[in-house]
Amino acid sequence: MPSPNPDHRAAPSHSVWRLAWPTIISNLLFNTVGFMHIKIVAELGTSAVAAVTTGHRVFFLVQAILMGLSVSATALIARSWGAGHVEQARNVNWTALVLSLALAALLSVPILLAPEAIAGLFGLDLQTTRSAAGFIFWLGVFNVASAANLMLSTGLRATGDVITPLCFLFFSSLLNVLFAYFLAFGLGPLPQLGVPGVALGGSFAGMIITLCFIAMWWRGKFNLSRPTRARMDWSIARQLVSIGTPAVLEQGLVQLGFLVFFAIVARYGTNAYAAYGIGISLVSFSIVVGFGFGIAAATLVGQQLGAGRPDLALAAGWRSLRLALIAMGALALVQVWYARELASFMIDDPEVIQLTVIFIYMLAVCLPMMACDLTLAGALRGAGETRFPLKSTFCGMIFGRLIPAGLFLSLGLSVYWIFGVMILDYSIKAFMLLRRYRSRKWLAMEQVAIGQD
Repeated sequence: MPSPNPDHRAAPSHSVWRLAWPTIISNLLFNTVGFMHIKIVAELGTSAVAAVTTGHRVFFLVQAILMGLSVSATALIARSWGAGHVEQARNVNWTALVLSLALAALLSVPILLAPEAIAGLFGLDLQTTRSAAGFIFWLGVFNVASAANLMLSTGLRATGDVITPLCFLFFSSLLNVLFAYFLAFGLGPLPQLGVPGVALGGSFAGMIITLCFIAMWWRGKFNLSRPTRARMDWSIARQLVSIGTPAVLEQGLVQLGFLVFFAIVARYGTNAYAAYGIGISLVSFSIVVGFGFGIAAATLVGQQLGAGRPDLALAAGWRSLRLALIAMGALALVQVWYARELASFMIDDPEVIQLTVIFIYMLAVCLPMMACDLTLAGALRGAGETRFPLKSTFCGMIFGRLIPAGLFLSLGLSVYWIFGVMILDYSIKAFMLLRRYRSRKWLAMEQVAIGQD
């Protein structure tokens, strides 16, 4: 198990890879589930693909808000673990878990009460809206279980244990896809539920694995177990909220911006909308690689700052960026080369295939800027600096994506112009984050101070 005191002499590249590769695999598995959901319903037609795409966007919005809380948990747990305060790290993990469950329950209320109204925001046809509403409803039913899994995985990764969450995610992903298929098309006594069955089957399978995860954690099977006294620490809760609020706002802004962007794309018809969903599911395999390096950067920066080594904290961010650029660039080349084959594998509609291919080309251009966004923003969050990533996200989303997309729509330009605004969005964010990280001002921030063991 990882030591609570990181090795200050460890080579930055070795440390980054050690933390990044299991996280990358975890995210690839997570993305594979979304990919397979779309592949499963592709047999039901373009409308079903659009419905699942809509359901995923709502799910990502909820998860993104919860991930904002996990950002602050990562910063505090990694800082405590790096300083050798194990019980303190456990208290942070417990408090973050309780807060995440409460937040997940609150977010589930509108999903359960008005799924069709939420799906209707995307402006799709009646059949697609109803299918999406069924998908969204079942995601809301199991939202609390998803939150528990997310926060327990976050706590373990913040200590450097990235293998345990990967193992649980592997079995969760396998069962998710199997149950989703069984309930989508019916198997034996199981009903054929179509699009809603994908969400019901997949989410139920995920809950089974989450219950096993919680049971083993409660019995102290991992290096970060439950605290000696399982109680809410309100001083820690206030710090989690203080550090996490900008991250929650950032993630909420991103997902709400994506929802608006999806609504704009939907104005060009179901084919364009489906192509966007398929393209995202394909290219996201490259994006999650960068996300893995961002998690590694956040963990290393937090641990090294907790151990009083800002020089290694700074180096960890730069090394994470370099490795992310290499890995994401290689994947982007493969996806561009096989863009048409990948699109044809997902669906057999010629117009959707052509739109998807163009989308993949444009998103590949964005990948170097995405690498900057994911890794450097992660490094800043690991230091407890969550306000600047919020600022860069706001500027990119509003001035780089939504305003230009709305303008192009009003001018009657083709959907290719809408796809192209992503390049401006990520360019703005990359420029701002590079300037902030190079300034080193974030190293001089007030250090996170939480009670000692």
